[in-house]
Amino acid sequence: MNNVTRSASQSADQGQKHVVSIGIPKEIRDNEFRVALPPNGVRELIRHGHKVVVETGAGSGSAFSDDEYVKAGAKIAHSAEEAWGRAEVVLKVKDPQPQEQAFLRPNLVLFAYLHLAADEKLTHALLNSGVTAMAYETVEDGAGRLPLLQPMSEVAGRMATQLAAQYLEKPAGGRGILMGGIPGVKPANVVILGAGTVGTHAAMIALGMGARVTLLDVNMDRLRYLDETMSYRGHLTTLASNETNIADAISTADAVIGAVLVTGRRAPRLITREMLSLMPKNSVIVDVAVDQGGCVETTHPTTHSNPTYFVDGVLHYGVANMPGAVPRTSSFGLANATLRYILKVADVGLEAALAEDAGFAKGLVVSGGQVKHPAIAETFGLPLG
Repeated sequence: MNNVTRSASQSADQGQKHVVSIGIPKEIRDNEFRVALPPNGVRELIRHGHKVVVETGAGSGSAFSDDEYVKAGAKIAHSAEEAWGRAEVVLKVKDPQPQEQAFLRPNLVLFAYLHLAADEKLTHALLNSGVTAMAYETVEDGAGRLPLLQPMSEVAGRMATQLAAQYLEKPAGGRGILMGGIPGVKPANVVILGAGTVGTHAAMIALGMGARVTLLDVNMDRLRYLDETMSYRGHLTTLASNETNIADAISTADAVIGAVLVTGRRAPRLITREMLSLMPKNSVIVDVAVDQGGCVETTHPTTHSNPTYFVDGVLHYGVANMPGAVPRTSSFGLANATLRYILKVADVGLEAALAEDAGFAKGLVVSGGQVKHPAIAETFGLPLG
């Protein structure tokens, strides 16, 4: 048992505070400019007596210099191997890429957005490595909300509408429609599937831009709440989410935003390829659920450098790390949510931190070669350890 996985009682018995070494490598996914922790978060870890190693250039995409990290108390690693190798806890934003998976090992705790239900290959890589992996997106609070996913969902929801507006422009491949229209010319029709954090923020921006918004969800209480609180913003229609209503809504949609989430599981397919024939030509789909497999049958992950493609005359946007395009905002937002959990793990150990907080324990997805999250086990037919 290393410093990180120790229990609180063991720490107390030893009569001294353990110092934990935390590594922050540079993100290497295509156009991923976020960093897992800004310098102000590093300063808090140092203040608690821990050591932080930051790979050189890790913060540059978010406009944080190595010098800022040094001033916060971090040491600079000059390679990814060093940043991973000197750490007991590694903080990342996105899942470890194939070239990073060689750094995974037993007695290492990894924090990242993992979305394993949509990635069987990564699931097995984590299992084979023996690493202990905590997935930000499955941590819950006392009310069953997803506090570590929420800030990125807020970013992605707001971005989704901005992107829909951009790709509705004719040079970008869209129908040539202005989101808010002008006097005498009707605005865009925007359909949003899912009324959670992503869908709500997408709707807020779309309504603010003057679009007509149709918001669908299976939760009637949620729709009632949003109908009461958001209708004043503009043209909002709420509908129960079912196949008939979805088909009817997308038949006149200029843009569709997929915002469906089932915690820890693959997103349900709400739009089939056959249904694309109902949509106007050069309409736009922005599927924010793509990192969980997508809620549109024809969606597949794309990158910021090659973000869109057409299927049956409908433009698809499937970038799986949308908030990476606004990295400074996203990095601060992520750290605001994650830092208290990271501090807890460093201060008392993972075992004690999980025991104290049942919602945090739901973030444990893999450990010691075993699947620890029931949704992942069920998705891939693996035993639950």
